[in-house]
Amino acid sequence: MSSTPVDGPTYRPCVGIMLVNAEGRVLVANRSDTKSAAWQMPQGGIDAGETPRDAAFRELAEEVGTDKARIIAESRDWLSYDLPAELQGGAWKGRYKGQRQKWFLFEFMGTDEDIDLDAHNREFDEWKWVDPEELPALIVDFKRALYEDVLEEFSEPLTRLRGE
Repeated sequence: MSSTPVDGPTYRPCVGIMLVNAEGRVLVANRSDTKSAAWQMPQGGIDAGETPRDAAFRELAEEVGTDKARIIAESRDWLSYDLPAELQGGAWKGRYKGQRQKWFLFEFMGTDEDIDLDAHNREFDEWKWVDPEELPALIVDFKRALYEDVLEEFSEPLTRLRGE
């Protein structure tokens, strides 16, 4: 498991989104394609010719159903994680062993009614707001180090958003 920047064709280029509401809580959603709980922050692939920033706004609209947010911060580096061996053959038709992600911290400018998991192809069956400190305990093991890195990287702007 690694959350260090990785180059190469074996990692899927992707964006991650930390969406923070007015109370300083982070949106997480439970994947609808797993039998057990699999909470995560929104994330998704970068399309050909798309910038990471554009991909982040597109994924926010597709997965969360809103555009009522603004970017507060962007990760300095690309962060990565490896899928467990048992998932590598099935995910993305076996083309990637993990994901290489550029992360964005968004301030949510809307209300809970602006969130619509059915806005595109539904990837999540439920969502909730959680305190940032809860993220590592909620996430699947193979993404935990990456989430800890994201929290560390965004700690200063997140503290400001939370009014601390």
